[in-house]
Amino acid sequence: MDFFLGIDFGTSGARAIVIDAAASIQAEMRFPWENSPDWLDVWKRALWGLLEAIPEPLRRKIKAIAINGTSSTVLLTDATGKPVDAPLLYNDPRGAVMLEQLKSFAPENHTVVSATSSLAKLLWMSQLPTFSQARYFLHQADWLAFLLHGRLGISDYHNALKLGYDVEELKYPKWLENLQIPIQLPEVLPPGTPIAELQPEIAAKFGLRQDCLVCAGTTDSIAAFLASGAKSPGEAVTSLGSTLVLKLLSRTRVEDARYGIYSHRLGDLWLTGGASNTGGAVLREFFTNAELESLSQEIDATTASELDYYPLLKPGDRFPINDPHLPPRLEPRPDNPREFLHGLLESIARIETRGYELLQQMGADKLQRVYTAGGGAANNTWTAIRQRYLQAPVVSSAQTEAAYGTALLAMGKVNKQKGQGGEGR
Repeated sequence: MDFFLGIDFGTSGARAIVIDAAASIQAEMRFPWENSPDWLDVWKRALWGLLEAIPEPLRRKIKAIAINGTSSTVLLTDATGKPVDAPLLYNDPRGAVMLEQLKSFAPENHTVVSATSSLAKLLWMSQLPTFSQARYFLHQADWLAFLLHGRLGISDYHNALKLGYDVEELKYPKWLENLQIPIQLPEVLPPGTPIAELQPEIAAKFGLRQDCLVCAGTTDSIAAFLASGAKSPGEAVTSLGSTLVLKLLSRTRVEDARYGIYSHRLGDLWLTGGASNTGGAVLREFFTNAELESLSQEIDATTASELDYYPLLKPGDRFPINDPHLPPRLEPRPDNPREFLHGLLESIARIETRGYELLQQMGADKLQRVYTAGGGAANNTWTAIRQRYLQAPVVSSAQTEAAYGTALLAMGKVNKQKGQGGEGR
């Protein structure tokens, strides 16, 4: 029997899941992030550690591997793939100083016009002394896959979206070509496309099949969507983690940086959505996990709270209101903690509902069903509150691990034996 490996490099750690041809999980491994100034070393040790942790009998039967990384986590390498400087992580805002320059050539309200976009980071990195040594610009998932297959300069159209790649035309747009950035932008493939077999020394070191294929990857949030079970237009996934992330499957592409909305291509459909800074991190600021559980059970989910909050830990939100100065609204705060929690849960549910309403107003398919991932999915009271606002069935995702979605990606494309080609620069 063939097995398929998905590896997730997320915000809190790395995970790996091995599935069989029936998509059943055969093994799970974790590697939590350590406090280290050298992210590149941590990533490599995580990759090798996860491969070593897979039971040996399974390793010998893995037919394909795919890796996801955090969106817009990027680095520069030389001609051999050696990084020339430290990577910039997904949330690194140093590209903000390039925004005016970006606005001068990028289309109005384009996804790249963001302080944390891959292109903003590339422009900022182009001013570093080490840039003269750089040959390739890669995303986190691109570089990790390179360590396995040995081919430089290959990405996928999920990771490349915030670099400016045109995911509708499947090519780099003229406005980006005209910049003539003196570095090799990646060749872009559909996620899951087989790239190459494992390097022989990697296969030998870890006891993997020599014909094991390494596939083009994806981002961590899309991998979590793939794991959810959502497949049809109108189905959505809300991730209730530290932040609130919405993704709605649509036949129409919706894109508008004014509202923090962008669309990823997903086969013949579009995965449209945005991310708000509200979410579980705000709840944990005021309540322990035990308090959240016990107080939630005391809340009557059929009764609306009169409290109207915009729960943020600090000023600024991205979606559905894209305002870096938006003030948190957490007053008045009642003496009763149950009432306060009720107000917070309802307020976050209203933000979620407003997000889906905005996506539909801009042309996305009507919301039919919401799958929930993240820690908030286990809160039944919150689920009932959200369903009251969303007016659509709210269910838990079939699987919540991004590594599972990435394993599905490898399995699906490999079983078809080929992927559609992309265009490089």
